[in-house]
Amino acid sequence: MFHELKVSNQHIGVITMDEAQAPAQTRTEENIIYIGRKPTMNYVLAVVTQFNSGIAEVTIKARGNSISKAVDVKEIVVNRFLPALKEKGIRTSSEELTNEDGTRSKVSAIQITLMK
Repeated sequence: MFHELKVSNQHIGVITMDEAQAPAQTRTEENIIYIGRKPTMNYVLAVVTQFNSGIAEVTIKARGNSISKAVDVKEIVVNRFLPALKEKGIRTSSEELTNEDGTRSKVSAIQITLMK
């Protein structure tokens, strides 16, 4: 099973379920945290861990109903754990996804970049 992601008709990538579940060390995009269905504090811990391991910039990405959780993660990290962090930028977009039945739908997305 795979998910194909398109943004403005540009092919971004195909991620298989095995790659999505692979440990962060084997992925090339270590500094990107994808927000999903897990509890908010799991993502907060992931962001804090990335910064504590020496990475200077971390990106939080979410789409659809997870956008509000991404904002919560950013606010908790900056206000409670790492107040010295700076917000490099916030990008919003609309992504076109192909569903399993072949229909296409647009989903809102957010990308929040934090830096030391």
